[in-house]
Amino acid sequence: MTPDRRTAFLLPALPLAPVLLVLAGCGGEGDGADRDRAPGMPLGFELAMAGAAPGAEDDAAVPATAAQPPLITLSPEELVARIARGNLRLIDVRTDAEVAEGMIAGAEHIPLDRFDPAALDLSDGREVVLYCRSDRRSAVAAAKLAEATGEPATHLEGGILAWEAAGQPVEKP
Repeated sequence: MTPDRRTAFLLPALPLAPVLLVLAGCGGEGDGADRDRAPGMPLGFELAMAGAAPGAEDDAAVPATAAQPPLITLSPEELVARIARGNLRLIDVRTDAEVAEGMIAGAEHIPLDRFDPAALDLSDGREVVLYCRSDRRSAVAAAKLAEATGEPATHLEGGILAWEAAGQPVEKP
């Protein structure tokens, strides 16, 4: 077949080429003979790498972002034990209206919308434990604190709702 004739023959199929490549990469169940064989390199990998800058393969080993330090959750019972041991800084990140209904004794109130981990003085070495109503906002605050310090951050699992359900006292500010 001549090159001109080959081009004329393949030209109508060009719009289908991406679909055909994807389907070819999906493979099939086969007869089971190749089940133990490791899958091949994804289609298009060579093309993607061809567009990469020289030396980019060296950068692939370096993660784009550092791993986020883990969040530690405490049950109400675990928090009671840590409060009893002392050396704890308990921060309530709920709204002013929520705090007016009651808070854990000795807690400091910093609403989430004003919570700035960089502004916290952590030099006294006390462990910081955050809490809110249900634990969603305290998890957000703990993630911010962990990111700022590079250390795991701790919050109360289930928030003050779990605290009260465990029969623990709250005090009016």
